[in-house]
Amino acid sequence: MSIPFNTLDLNLLRVFDAVMEERSVLRASHRVALSQSAVSHSLARLREMLDDELFVRTVSGMQPTARALAMAPRIREALRSLEAAVELPTFDPGQSTKQFTLAANDFTTMVLASPLLRILGQEAPSIDLKIKPVTRIDLAEQIDLGRIDAALGVFSSPPSRFKSSLLFEYDDVLMVSRKRKLGRLDAMRLAELPLVVVSFGGEQEGAIDGFISERGLARRSEMFDRASLERALSDSSHPPRIAVSLPHFLALPALLEDTGLAAIVPRPLAKVLQKTYALGICELPYATTALEVRLLWHERVSGDPSHEWFHDLLRRATEQLRNASDRA
Repeated sequence: MSIPFNTLDLNLLRVFDAVMEERSVLRASHRVALSQSAVSHSLARLREMLDDELFVRTVSGMQPTARALAMAPRIREALRSLEAAVELPTFDPGQSTKQFTLAANDFTTMVLASPLLRILGQEAPSIDLKIKPVTRIDLAEQIDLGRIDAALGVFSSPPSRFKSSLLFEYDDVLMVSRKRKLGRLDAMRLAELPLVVVSFGGEQEGAIDGFISERGLARRSEMFDRASLERALSDSSHPPRIAVSLPHFLALPALLEDTGLAAIVPRPLAKVLQKTYALGICELPYATTALEVRLLWHERVSGDPSHEWFHDLLRRATEQLRNASDRA
């Protein structure tokens, strides 16, 4: 006998599964937190609906009929699927083979990579990380589509569908070849220097005040504080000379080591480059605006254990940078 599924009380299937497992009405009642009479009543309803005894009482317990034996595996599988659908998901980074996709520029990648990979190796050796450039893509669209799990950058008032948290702050410094001894810089000396700056995009891509906006998400594209530089040199007879504008930071060491160029660089990146290349750091003769590098993600993944772990991983990987900015 077949019955319309939409008339079936799914609780009857829970009772059926418990009796099949326990082969006892008493033990089944404990399993599903019902009284013995409620379990017996549920079995009676199911027997009537299916026109089958389902279980026969014997001295060794409730023995299933052929119909019950045929039903049991599928009902067990269906109940497990329902449990998985409604229970809170779990995430074990040590066993996971998940891949996360992160959008970041080369500045944040260079200062983050070492601690991030160290923690990944210790806690999640089988998790893979794909890093995509935060530039040259419609970042908001990629996050909306779920193609990017999280993004790092300086953002201005993200739309409400995106969530964010502070990773660290930074200001600007000047980098030159270590061979050059500039001493204490003043505005006049700075105005004489040919400067290198980095801009991820430009005026032709619609950048306004150093930000590019896409689908309501404005991300910083100009990687130096132009406004503060221009204010500092406003009384100079020489306006600042931007000799080279680059779309990335990777070429900076080659440009600076054996030339008279000077580059305005985020302080955390300057410290990383100084350890590897023959470059020195000079303090600028003016204060630059402290910028916040934030972690950005779509609200739909909030509460997902795997994404919560990934966000925490990025926060821990930037802890030293955050502490350094707190001390500054």
